[in-house]
Amino acid sequence: MDTVLLYTLGVVLFALGVAVSIGLHEVGHLAPAKKFGVKVTQYFVGFGRTIFSVRRGETEYGLKAIPLGGYVKLVGMFPPHPGEDPTRVRKSNTGLFTQMVSDARSFEYEQVEAKDQDRLFYKLPWWKKLIVMSGGPLVNLGIAFTLFGGVFMLHGVAVPTQTISVVSECVVPANAPARECTADDPPTPAADAGLLPGDRIVGFNGATVESWDDLTTLIRANTDGEARIEFVRDGERQTATTNTTVNTVLDLDDPEAVVQAGFLGVSPTTELERQGPVFVVQQMGTYTWETVKALGQLPIRLYDVGKTVLGLQERDPNSPMSVVGAGRVAGEISSDHTTPAVDRMISLIMLLAGVNLFLGMFNFVPLLPLDGGHIAGALYEGVRRGWARLWGRPDPGYVDVAKLLPLAYAMAMVLVVMSVLLIYADIVAPVRLG
Repeated sequence: MDTVLLYTLGVVLFALGVAVSIGLHEVGHLAPAKKFGVKVTQYFVGFGRTIFSVRRGETEYGLKAIPLGGYVKLVGMFPPHPGEDPTRVRKSNTGLFTQMVSDARSFEYEQVEAKDQDRLFYKLPWWKKLIVMSGGPLVNLGIAFTLFGGVFMLHGVAVPTQTISVVSECVVPANAPARECTADDPPTPAADAGLLPGDRIVGFNGATVESWDDLTTLIRANTDGEARIEFVRDGERQTATTNTTVNTVLDLDDPEAVVQAGFLGVSPTTELERQGPVFVVQQMGTYTWETVKALGQLPIRLYDVGKTVLGLQERDPNSPMSVVGAGRVAGEISSDHTTPAVDRMISLIMLLAGVNLFLGMFNFVPLLPLDGGHIAGALYEGVRRGWARLWGRPDPGYVDVAKLLPLAYAMAMVLVVMSVLLIYADIVAPVRLG
């Protein structure tokens, strides 16, 4: 198939996957809200101008022009000002921030009728608010778990074997730029021993080797000592003797760090091996923790992206991307003729799973306007009311998250700037495969 057509197909499939993920995220809010009796007036995927909408009962469902998010309009997110009739919220205040909050309350109650007073979101028990606001990001995490789990259990994971795929010609530190061997580079112990691609290593210094991990551990611990290697070539068991050397290699516990350890100079072949549920849970735990760490480093990484946009440095291939950048990666994956079609499809699924994992965790950040801000408010309300009951004090009432709206508006501006920066960077200095 034509490269351009494949590229376009990859972008379209990825965009559809993201749109479906956004739609399901909003269903995660919509379904429990309706279950708990909250009045829901709108369910939209996208922002901006409405392309299509249809009304079913009291709720309008539709699509908007800018497919960068979605929303569900839950009536009564903010309680009225203390002492005021919720149907007659005051509309004039002194002070910019006070006016912002007052205007937001007024907008909340424009669609509230007398019969809706028991269907306002803020009147829900704190644990129901928690379920409604957690539903969206939990759906994203569920999508990620399902996609990753499907790949791991049905397709399999590439597992290194004891069979050699590549014998390095010379010793080059793992953190050195990729280059050709020179006359000044010493040969690797594996090349010196005469090992060849296709050899299957079964023993090292008298120890039986049953996996690539076994061999890696033995080689690294051997530093620059003598190495007696047993291997099978063309069905015949053979032995070679050499000395491993100390080299700069990647840390097994932290792939971004390097250590000094024994080095042989061989790379393994890999085989697909289907995994079980335990592996899926462990891997999802690892991915989730890595995502949390990435979120913690997001300000620094965005600063680096800004330097890239200004031409001060090259784009880090591990830097954050917008959905535009992820779409470009999807197109490159689809149009890579050197990779089998099945592997390309698996890579697209993994990319979409990663996007859902990030979106889910990002929405748990406890700041408005993200879902995490409302989740934090619900948890605080539960703790505050529980503490009052424990000490026999009067009920402190609902938590008024509207008071945090000035911070929410500031955070919204930060998100807009972040999105614009990443989209621009993905256009002028995109992350590319390889």
